[in-house]
Amino acid sequence: MAELEVEIVAADHFVWSGAAKMVKARTSDGEIGILPGHSPLLAILAEGELAIEPVSGDRITVAVDGGFFSVDNNRVVIVADNAQMGEAATAGIR
Repeated sequence: MAELEVEIVAADHFVWSGAAKMVKARTSDGEIGILPGHSPLLAILAEGELAIEPVSGDRITVAVDGGFFSVDNNRVVIVADNAQMGEAATAGIR
């Protein structure tokens, strides 16, 4: 099964990276879900919550204040102005 390679960074610190089955985010145009095989995309990230379903472990949430994200060849890169991991999100931190 294909998977996404996800990397999340904030302006001043690394947040999370790992393999995922799905990433959900809020953009300036609305909410979007990214699955493996998604077409290339560059979008403005709106303030809100990212949801990541890692290949193994529990769902991860990250609160972001804006930024952007890109999708290309099953790689998702999220660059947030500010980002804070949810309390239950400790699995998969590298």
